[in-house]
Amino acid sequence: MKWRFELKPFIIFCIIFLIEVLIAKFINDNIIRPYVGDILAVILIYYFIKAFIQTKSIYIIFGTVLFAYLVEIGQYLHIADILGVKNKILRIMIGSSFSWGDIICYTIGGTICYIFNKDKSISQ
Repeated sequence: MKWRFELKPFIIFCIIFLIEVLIAKFINDNIIRPYVGDILAVILIYYFIKAFIQTKSIYIIFGTVLFAYLVEIGQYLHIADILGVKNKILRIMIGSSFSWGDIICYTIGGTICYIFNKDKSISQ
């Protein structure tokens, strides 16, 4: 693992971040916001990490999906309440309700990252 900055994954991160903001601000439906947003969240984190860390893509994918699963487990355990988090934005980021659908979305997001980076997963 090596620290460095790579522009292409950072630009992809910025584009996905903008899409996530637009989804959060303007879309309130039963498919795009809850499912596509969660899929994109994993891809967003993957490209952010990829912009700064040089390692095998599969390691970043695995770590990102594992992190997403841990956040979801934290929601199941009501970690925001346990920690006494009062900040509204932080509570939204941590989340408050467990969903198997979210776990599936995170897995799909990780799979998409793998498909788009499978040639690089072994060599980098």
